[in-house]
Amino acid sequence: QVQLVESGGGLVQAGGSLRLSCATSGSIFSINTMGWYRQVPGKERELVATITTGGITMYGDSVKGRFTISRLNSNNTVYLQMNSLKPEDTAVYYCYVAQPLAGRSWGQGTQVTVSS
Repeated sequence: QVQLVESGGGLVQAGGSLRLSCATSGSIFSINTMGWYRQVPGKERELVATITTGGITMYGDSVKGRFTISRLNSNNTVYLQMNSLKPEDTAVYYCYVAQPLAGRSWGQGTQVTVSS
């Protein structure tokens, strides 16, 4: 089983930036897609960004042009650079990895709060 630990969340003013990191450990074999979702209480988890082993990225419509996902394959770490943050970006951000047969594994989440 793979363990994921997010870091980098916090409180920031609107227009500011944060960089989230997600470190993996454990059974980190054949990790393919890595990514980030976010969730606000009472709402469904929302796609933020994903990245494949080959570097192909996909973003949710609400973050395109502001957020950038990247990964370091050598240690299976995924990052999320968040710029031009808005109050509506406030959420708990979860990273995940996808592995053949094992499916998705999730981190515990990190809170991002953007003040207006």
